[in-house]
Amino acid sequence: MDPGAAAPRPVNAVPPYGHVICCEKWRNSALVQSLRGVKILFENELGVADFHLPNRTKVLYVSESDMVAANSYKRKLVRFRNASSSFQQLVLVEQTVLSQQYFAAVQRFVSLDLGLALLPVGGQAEASQLVTQMVTGRSRDNPFGRRPPCQILEPAVLAAVRQIPGVGRVKALALLQSFSSIWEICSASPEQLERVVGRAAATHIHDFFHTDSAAGS
Repeated sequence: MDPGAAAPRPVNAVPPYGHVICCEKWRNSALVQSLRGVKILFENELGVADFHLPNRTKVLYVSESDMVAANSYKRKLVRFRNASSSFQQLVLVEQTVLSQQYFAAVQRFVSLDLGLALLPVGGQAEASQLVTQMVTGRSRDNPFGRRPPCQILEPAVLAAVRQIPGVGRVKALALLQSFSSIWEICSASPEQLERVVGRAAATHIHDFFHTDSAAGS
């Protein structure tokens, strides 16, 4: 490559249904190796994003090691937020015993300072389950689609919702039965949430996802 040439523009392609575009660095990772029923397309030029999903979502993964590296992950997150595209943006953050001491600061930075959607995961295996569900969900536009009452919710999806402050197992189930996706939970008004989980939990949930509300609380 000519040293004087401009850097290549990041790929902004949307993968077909059932596929995921994955940054090349993840090729031999446990996250990719745990994906089931998903066709993986590897790409070097995704910019900061780690994955492109068919529902027009870009995913950035923040690991334990990223958090230990202090401010380097912040620069990466800012670049991710500032990337110009029509994609929704989702940040998966490892919340483990080792990363617990850093998690609150990362959560504040992602949700409050940058206004991005954040989902905590227990590690790459759990992240793999979430990515698989988003890629293979019954609706292309709905990564966590509403399921018939007799069908069991995926454990990773339920676990992710339970990480929201003020939400336990019962409230998580109620939310997933009342809203057709996690994105709908993120964008629901306090009044809509209150009808499902009550006023106190509704306030916690809304503040968790909305910068202005959380900053003013």
